[in-house]
Amino acid sequence: MALDDDVDRGTVATTEGSGSGGRAPRPRPARAPGERSLAASPSTWFVWAGMAAFLVLLLGILVAVVVDSFGRGWFRTWLPPEWTTDWYSGAWDRFDLTHVVGVTVGVAVTVVVLSVLIGVPAAYLLARRSFPGKRLVNVLFLLPILMPPITFGIPLATVMYAFGLGRSVIAVILVNLVPSVPFVILTMTPFIEQINPAIESAARMCGAGIRQVFTRVLAPLLVPGILAAAILVLVRTVGMFELTFLVSGPQSDTLVVAIYRAMTSAGGGEARQLISAMAVIYTTTMLAMLVVALRFVNPTQLVAQVKDARDD
Repeated sequence: MALDDDVDRGTVATTEGSGSGGRAPRPRPARAPGERSLAASPSTWFVWAGMAAFLVLLLGILVAVVVDSFGRGWFRTWLPPEWTTDWYSGAWDRFDLTHVVGVTVGVAVTVVVLSVLIGVPAAYLLARRSFPGKRLVNVLFLLPILMPPITFGIPLATVMYAFGLGRSVIAVILVNLVPSVPFVILTMTPFIEQINPAIESAARMCGAGIRQVFTRVLAPLLVPGILAAAILVLVRTVGMFELTFLVSGPQSDTLVVAIYRAMTSAGGGEARQLISAMAVIYTTTMLAMLVVALRFVNPTQLVAQVKDARDD
């Protein structure tokens, strides 16, 4: 009874308070797990503002270069008074871009093939074998990737010129292999480590040799990783300026080096629109490689392949 009286008095007091103009505070609705209030997280707005500023700046640069490559007498008005494609044909003929693009593609493909042929077996040995100094070897492979290319590019160029290989395509290929092979090794080693060694043991028990195990058992599992490493090496080689510039010449320049030489030739006397046209060609080439990478290398497939190999 006493408890009921207390409840009744509390109810009456609440009713009186409400009748006299007092309003009981409403409880706040429960927030779903993981839900965040935008007003309570200014860092979110800061991140989005930074991303928006970066995208605006990047798009502004790209649009300016593209418009400049098609315009005549620009920068006096908001848009060029005349539009033309003569700058592209002029740049193609003036700088012999047919030969330059051919050298670029040939060097890039050769570096990719050699890097894969050398790097994948080396990565397999590092993943499956234990030997003294293994950690030191891994550190040595990291050096060409972490160090600025110019630091080891000058000694490499000195060696190439000493052996009479300077200004040749062979020299361009050899110097680009120095960072590319370690890149493939470091990319493929953890990928191979995720593959269950029992698969190889089962194949050997069935009579398969080392070559058959590698080509028929491991190769299908390694295809996604090899494609990913190959495309990354391809993009890296096409964009490598320092090493290529130090050993290349008029007949062995890649596209990125040809753009630099066009900018600095005759004290920068070349028309600005010609350089912009070459930059658009270079950017289009890189974007095409990115599209190919996203088309043939699916990150989800890569993770699934690793998971399946590990579970087996």
